[in-house]
Amino acid sequence: MNDPAQALAAAARTAPKPTVQQRRVLVLGGGGGLGSQVVERLLAGRRFAHVGVWTVQPLQPALRGLEPVAEAGWAAFQPDTAVIVFDRERHANGRDEAFGRLPPSELPARCAALLGVGVRTLVVVVPHAPGALPQALKARLASLDEGAVAALGFERLVFMRSAQAAAGNAAGLSAPQRLAHWMLGQLNWMVPASEQPVRSATVARAAARLAVALPGAAPGTRVLPPEVLWAAAQSPTSDSAIDAWLGGQGISMTPARQRW
Repeated sequence: MNDPAQALAAAARTAPKPTVQQRRVLVLGGGGGLGSQVVERLLAGRRFAHVGVWTVQPLQPALRGLEPVAEAGWAAFQPDTAVIVFDRERHANGRDEAFGRLPPSELPARCAALLGVGVRTLVVVVPHAPGALPQALKARLASLDEGAVAALGFERLVFMRSAQAAAGNAAGLSAPQRLAHWMLGQLNWMVPASEQPVRSATVARAAARLAVALPGAAPGTRVLPPEVLWAAAQSPTSDSAIDAWLGGQGISMTPARQRW
C-alpha cells in the first residue's frame, strides 16, 4: 500500500506547466505572393517554435522569427512539418530570387528529401485553372507525381486544390491571342462560385491551419477540394471549415449559382 503522507504531498504539488511544443515547419516556395503570406501566417500563429524557409541565396530575414534554410541545412533544421507552395514568380527588387522555387517536375524528389530529414506532415498547395479540373479529381490525386508523393509514406499528407486567377491582361498580345484571352475570360463566368479563385489570404490561412492541425487528425493522404476553400472564404476569421473537413465532416454550402 502507498504511504498516505506521500500521496497527500503529491496531491498538494502544483501541476507542472506544459512545455512549449517544439515543432518545426519548413516552407518551400516562400518567395511568391502566396508563399510569403503562408510564411507570415505561420509566424503570426506562434504554433511552431521554428519557422524555416528554403533559400538558395544568402538572405537577411525581414520577419522576426524567420529562419533561412539552405537545402544543405534541411537535416540540421530538423523539420517535422513542411508546406510546399506552387506560386507565380514575382520580382521585388531581386529579393525573391533568394527563395527556392520548386519546379513541378521535381515534386517527388524534393518530397522524398523532406521525408528523409524527418518531415512526417506535408501540405502541398497545387493551383489549377477554374473549371478545368474534372469532378472526379477534385478530391483525388490528379497526377502520377502526386501519386508518387503519396506512396512515399508521409504520416499525414494534404494536397490543396487552389483555383488560380487568370494572369495579367492582354497588353502586348497579337490580335488572335487577344481574342483567345477574351474568350477564356468569358468562360470564367460559367464556373460555379464555389470553384472560383479565392483571395490568396484565404489560401494562406488554410495552408497554415492545416500545417498546425494535421498532427491531430487521422493519418493518411487527403485532397482538399476547391469547395472547402470557398467555404473557408465565407468565414475569414474562423478556421471552422478547415477543422470540420479535417474531422471528416461534410461542408454545408448553399447550391452554387452559375455566373452567366
